[in-house]
Amino acid sequence: MLTHRLVVIGASAGGLRPLLALVAGLPADFPAAVCVVMHVPAHAPSHLPDILSRAGALPASHPADGEAVLPGRIFCARPDHHLLVEDGRFRVTRGPKENRVRPAVDALFRSAAYGEGPGVIGVVLSGLLDDGTSGLWAIKHFGGATVVQDPDDAEYDSMPRSALNQVEIDQSVPARDLPALLIRLTAEPAQQPQEVEVDEAARKRTAIEVGVASRAHAFQQGVMNIGKPSSQTCPECGGVLVEIKEGGFTRYRCHTGHAYTGDALLVGVTEAIEDKLWSTMRALEEASMLLDNTGEEYRKAGNLRLAQEYALRAREMDARSKLIFENLLQNRSLSAERLEHDARSGDS
Repeated sequence: MLTHRLVVIGASAGGLRPLLALVAGLPADFPAAVCVVMHVPAHAPSHLPDILSRAGALPASHPADGEAVLPGRIFCARPDHHLLVEDGRFRVTRGPKENRVRPAVDALFRSAAYGEGPGVIGVVLSGLLDDGTSGLWAIKHFGGATVVQDPDDAEYDSMPRSALNQVEIDQSVPARDLPALLIRLTAEPAQQPQEVEVDEAARKRTAIEVGVASRAHAFQQGVMNIGKPSSQTCPECGGVLVEIKEGGFTRYRCHTGHAYTGDALLVGVTEAIEDKLWSTMRALEEASMLLDNTGEEYRKAGNLRLAQEYALRAREMDARSKLIFENLLQNRSLSAERLEHDARSGDS
């Protein structure tokens, strides 16, 4: 285990402002390592280390795989790579996506909780959906401290509010108070790992999930044994999903390794509906074109009866394609935040 504290931070939409405020308030002799996962596009370079280095006294970087976790520095996840902590060093991997993103907040938090236990302080900032909730649950379960940005202070309150609703949170403060809070928490002695009672089933499950994010061989590592089989299938690969119970909420992981909270799975399933509708519409239009082309060949050959039958079937395909298109116009991606908004506004 590390000889110093480890602060892990997760942020998404609206998270840069509170992250900058946090970094600006940390002193150059801050006695902990700081790891940051912020949802960024996979196809674009990240300038977050440069931005954070200019914002405060601590140097920031994208760590290399195998680099030591050192105090007084900020380490940022690379685009399209999970950032994990194992045996005092970083693992930078392209393991399966979690909550439809890579890097994922939960993957970092879970690895930190499993490896460093009470020495971890987890912080969730502004963001959409609920990445970070499961990771904070793991941090709390392994004896660490849990902190969220006050949802009323967040530009997007879904991530911190989800954590507050599902996890025993130690502190919920506005962004301006985060630096002083972290300075105080890192100065306090952490519990010893032997003083924390961890459910053995949760420990085993966490070890498997950290391994999945690190090495990606989910099925071989026994991922199908960490929950009960679900009737749902993975919207990314079609794999079998197992249900995992943590506290009062349920999340899911498929046999190839993709993982979801219930809300992230709802978004993935409803977005997959649109993909399938477009695919069905394409198949109907291809069938219509083939029927028309073949019917024209029969017409030129003088077989008008068969040509008319082909033309009739082509128009049937056109009509079915039109219905699919009308369904596409009405389809919407759903999430807890969207449904809550609709309930408040009376939209349907």
